[in-house]
Amino acid sequence: MDLGTVSTTLVLLVLLALAFDFMNGFHDAANSIATVVSTQVLKPWQAVLWAAFFNVLAWAVFHLAVAATVGKGIVEPSFVDSRVIFGALIGAISWNLITWYYGIPSSSSHALIGGLIGGVLPKAGLEPLLWPGILKTAAFILVAPLLGMALGALIMLLVSWICFRQSPRRVDRWFRRLQLFSSAAYSLGHGGNDAQKTMGIIWLLLIANGVTTADRLPTWVVMSCFVAIGAGTMFGGWRIVKTMGQRITKLRPVGGFAAECAGSITLFMATHFGIPVSTTHTITGAIIGVGTTKGSSAVRWAVAGNIVIAWIVTIPASAAIAALAWWIGGVLL
Repeated sequence: MDLGTVSTTLVLLVLLALAFDFMNGFHDAANSIATVVSTQVLKPWQAVLWAAFFNVLAWAVFHLAVAATVGKGIVEPSFVDSRVIFGALIGAISWNLITWYYGIPSSSSHALIGGLIGGVLPKAGLEPLLWPGILKTAAFILVAPLLGMALGALIMLLVSWICFRQSPRRVDRWFRRLQLFSSAAYSLGHGGNDAQKTMGIIWLLLIANGVTTADRLPTWVVMSCFVAIGAGTMFGGWRIVKTMGQRITKLRPVGGFAAECAGSITLFMATHFGIPVSTTHTITGAIIGVGTTKGSSAVRWAVAGNIVIAWIVTIPASAAIAALAWWIGGVLL
């Protein structure tokens, strides 16, 4: 393969990665805006602009620990080539499209991790897999929603205690305003964690092609990923909004505030420690936690159960598609 072909392939794969990042924002827009739309604090078009702005602003808030985990902590970079990245991206994008079409709030993050694993397995088997990073990511499939659930319930109970003597109308008025801040914080966490996963994939691709080194992530990669996820959020994933905002449990502004605060705290912690978590899992757990404070009957457990099944299936499904795409990549690349 000559240099011109390598350069063209590299550019096309970077664009494909940014397309995934855009789709990540599109697919996960519901996570950022479902509560604030469902409680009617903001109109949908206002909510997506609000969320997109804070998605992009995350570049000024977070260190790039998650990008380092994805770029250097899931598979050994020396085994990665353009064909592996092609398989990973096709696997993740395909699974995102399937779950978006059926309105299933699955994880773009775990689709990407599954795609990366599936992309490298046909080439070199299990040898390239870095199990500490994979197991840490897999553990947070369970930890992130449980932490979100616990924090959601705790914050809701705390707020209920503080506002015990206030009229429901007054509480609604306060939390309609406060929910603007909680949704902004959640969107910051969403952009900070999710955009970095695509940065890690592009970084891995650039290292494999000798364009950069393992200790230098180019600024243009960072900025383009934040802009792409923000643009995707602006277009929104409307099929999933209803599932997240109303089908799991009915939310009022105070409940939306509690869920978003719980989700943002979880995301901030995970991003600080470089753990690529699912924003979908996190906010779903937080919403369930808020719902449980009104009694178990307030949560539609069948809907929540279907979502959990999608979580479990995401990594193996995207890995299987990625492995198939790796074989196709041998013809195309």
